[in-house]
Amino acid sequence: MGAQQVRERFTELYGAAPEGVWAAPGRVNLIGEHTDYNDGFVMPFALPHQVTAAVSRRTDGLLRLHSADIGGEVVELALDGLAPGTDDGWTAYPAGVVWALREAGHPVTGADVHLASTVPTGAGLSSSAALEVVVALALDDLFGLGLPRWKLARLCQRAENVYVGAPTGIMDQTASACCEEGHALFLDTRDLSQRQIPFDLAAEGLRLLVVDTQVKHAHSGGEYGKRRAGCEKGAALLGVDALRDVAYDGLDAALEQLGSEDDAEEVRRLVRHIVTENQRVERVVELLTSGDVRAIGPVLTGGHASLRDDFRISCPELDLAVDTALAAGALGARMTGGGFGGSAIALAEASAVDTLTKAVEEAFAAAGYTAPRVFEAVPSPGARRLG
Repeated sequence: MGAQQVRERFTELYGAAPEGVWAAPGRVNLIGEHTDYNDGFVMPFALPHQVTAAVSRRTDGLLRLHSADIGGEVVELALDGLAPGTDDGWTAYPAGVVWALREAGHPVTGADVHLASTVPTGAGLSSSAALEVVVALALDDLFGLGLPRWKLARLCQRAENVYVGAPTGIMDQTASACCEEGHALFLDTRDLSQRQIPFDLAAEGLRLLVVDTQVKHAHSGGEYGKRRAGCEKGAALLGVDALRDVAYDGLDAALEQLGSEDDAEEVRRLVRHIVTENQRVERVVELLTSGDVRAIGPVLTGGHASLRDDFRISCPELDLAVDTALAAGALGARMTGGGFGGSAIALAEASAVDTLTKAVEEAFAAAGYTAPRVFEAVPSPGARRLG
């Protein structure tokens, strides 16, 4: 749904034209999975798929929300009644942003909001962060808050962590808020420093495909939280603030320090993934900076093996997508996102896209799985005002 359609639907719903229309994209994480809540490195880029919001201010303490994708009536909420744990539906994400802004002392007095999304939900492409960021950016503009993008991302993360109750890191919101067209974002999640790394695949004769397995996941589920708690336990046992502080060349010594008993094995695996994944992010930055784009393929594939075997968050559909893509000629492939479903990515020569897509679709059919959705991921702009 385009900006004009969202604007027109807002007018139908609320009886007046919106003050503006904004958009925030979903994202693909090229490399750096589950490192963000360990103070590590990540490297996402924005998708052309986005959440679009038409918004106007209110002054009466009411938040009115409507989604073209969910349907139903306009949901009306009193700002003074917003509190963590009071909403387990889709409205928790925009309401959580308003709550976080007000908790931080920003004078948000109410809003009318109409939303429409092209970001697949449950696909590991950060639909929730896009929803949060588009609302935050609109309110920042309308109420003249003057917040930098990184701070908007932080407030959106707080909304998801505290209001929604999903223990996610900072990557998704920062990617949606800060990515630039034709680039991947190298983000240090400890100090939030950023570097835009050129990532023009078309110029290299390459494509990056997303394979949405149609297996849905939810970050607020228990398995994600268990991994995060295990990482925090590992850092505590090693005497560091976060696993980011374990050097790659000190990994063997760290694993030895954790011991070899059965009850230590899970923590050892989690630590090994985070430390090696940070190294993989730095390696991809080196390769892209030097212009050796094709060489990132094996690094991506190594990341999948680590997520599958050490972090243990893959699933049969993701493994099939990755293995089939590689067998069909992909330069590299891996799952992306929180895991337990969602999407895989595959780096391929442009000439191999049709063959690879057909191979994945046929493999899913042969396995009796739901047909995957395969599409090209093009590094796109971050959140912005459309009009």
